[in-house]
Amino acid sequence: MTENDTVKMLKECDAGIKMGVSALNDVIDKVQNENFKALLTDSKNEHEKLHSKVKTLLLALNAEGKNPNAVAVGMKRIKTEMVTAFDKTDNEIASIITDGLNMGVKSLHRYLNQYKSAGEDIKDIAKKLINIEERLAIDIRVYL
Repeated sequence: MTENDTVKMLKECDAGIKMGVSALNDVIDKVQNENFKALLTDSKNEHEKLHSKVKTLLLALNAEGKNPNAVAVGMKRIKTEMVTAFDKTDNEIASIITDGLNMGVKSLHRYLNQYKSAGEDIKDIAKKLINIEERLAIDIRVYL
């Protein structure tokens, strides 16, 4: 196990979780359907639970977390605000969230390939995050 890859993978998971929670926070209050809102809330809670584990592991490795790319966060927020300002329907919100989930899953797979020598327990965290995001993308398809 290469500690460098382990730390890098944890940092990417940290940034990805922060981005996901931020995206969910941006839209949860705008969702009309209570079942849809519950799915988003449950996923946010799962992200936050996993984030606690990531933060603990980073601390144990004397490593700092990583914030999402500021430009990506800004663009996400602008897109969300613009789309929901004109069309506050749940299907538009589901579309925005699905796009974000797909980008997150793609990035996580890229990091799994890039940081091959990361610890297996850390790879499992990335895979769990992938699973959480893929499951949400499937669950919200009915709102597209």
